[in-house]
Amino acid sequence: MNLLIICPHFRPDVAPTGEVMTAIVRELAARGHRLQIVTSLPWYRHHRIDDGWSHRLVQTEETEWGWITRLHPFPTDKSNLPARAMAFGGFTALSAAVASVAKMRPDAVLAMSPPLILGGAGWLAARRWRVPFVFNIQDVFPDVAVEVGAITNPKVIAAASWIERFLYLRSDAVTVLSDDLRANLAAKLGARRPERVRVIPNFVDTAAITPADRITPYRAELGLGDRTVVMYAGNLGYSQSVGLLIEAARRFRDRDDLVFVINGSGSARAGLVEAADGLDNVVFAPMQPRERVSEVLATGDLHTVLLKTGLARSSVPSKMYSILAAGRPCLASVDLDTEVDRTLRDANAGRVAAPDDVDAFVATLGEMLDRRDDWAGWGRSGRHWVEEWLSPAAVAESYEQLFEELAGRRSGESSSLR
Repeated sequence: MNLLIICPHFRPDVAPTGEVMTAIVRELAARGHRLQIVTSLPWYRHHRIDDGWSHRLVQTEETEWGWITRLHPFPTDKSNLPARAMAFGGFTALSAAVASVAKMRPDAVLAMSPPLILGGAGWLAARRWRVPFVFNIQDVFPDVAVEVGAITNPKVIAAASWIERFLYLRSDAVTVLSDDLRANLAAKLGARRPERVRVIPNFVDTAAITPADRITPYRAELGLGDRTVVMYAGNLGYSQSVGLLIEAARRFRDRDDLVFVINGSGSARAGLVEAADGLDNVVFAPMQPRERVSEVLATGDLHTVLLKTGLARSSVPSKMYSILAAGRPCLASVDLDTEVDRTLRDANAGRVAAPDDVDAFVATLGEMLDRRDDWAGWGRSGRHWVEEWLSPAAVAESYEQLFEELAGRRSGESSSLR
């Protein structure tokens, strides 16, 4: 099949969603499909276009399996929401224009969200080429933005909700990462074909991320010595309750054998650095290149997943799967009975505390620290779980089957009209 994929990030960009889509494309190409990717220039790491890349609006490169067309993302300060909305709008319009004159005639179109409005480019492209449209949802918008207080204007929320429903109803299929997200979307669709919502989870590259010795060059660079490292690695935004880690460090500051490492960047970083002022047991480190992800994860003895209340029902952080692939135990502060909670229990790979509850988080961390002898077993169990359930090949096969099903259905409908 010829597949047109519109996504906000693609390798060498370091965004997690870019890693996901790159691996899916690689697997689809290995199955003989031809693809054109419409994406942005690399910009995620510093929220500006990476050095070494031209700032042209559009540039296309040919690959052995098709083409990658990279567009200017109009990067802005993450905290400036109106500017970000305009940037997303510009990128979406440019994506729609490029997709309408694709290098090949596609048999299906897939668009990834967020940003939500990028689905508009996918829908327009699918209409232009008269092919099925698959809308892949990584985070449910505007739910996440409303939960964290990033959007409070009722008119803006109503407009975003209208766009969300409009795009869901015009998709031939909507793919989500968990049963929680499927229930969320099915409720919004009501009686309007809720069966179009399919669960296809993300995956982790178990060949690139492997269990390794905890004594790493990265540990030496940060001056951590042999201390037990409790780590958060990922985006430092308004969706993440990383302040819990700062407070835990404050309560465990008398433990000389313990250090808390916060690895990443984002709009909340400055406030976190200020909150940690005077705490010698907190170390901040910038986001590392993709090639060092496995080493960074190996450096942490215990990793954390931290989402604010309500968000675990609207998103599934891919970092959890990477932690399990690295063979490390995980402490999550998330809504109970959601995908993260169920996964950690099913994999026997860690513990979960109620979200935004400092006392619960610190108590659960203390319990895990007292059970250090169990960490290796939890790590092995988590690694086994991701190897069994979350391979890139299995996810690509699910998409392949979905594309073929929708294309066959569309062909059958066309035949019946003749």
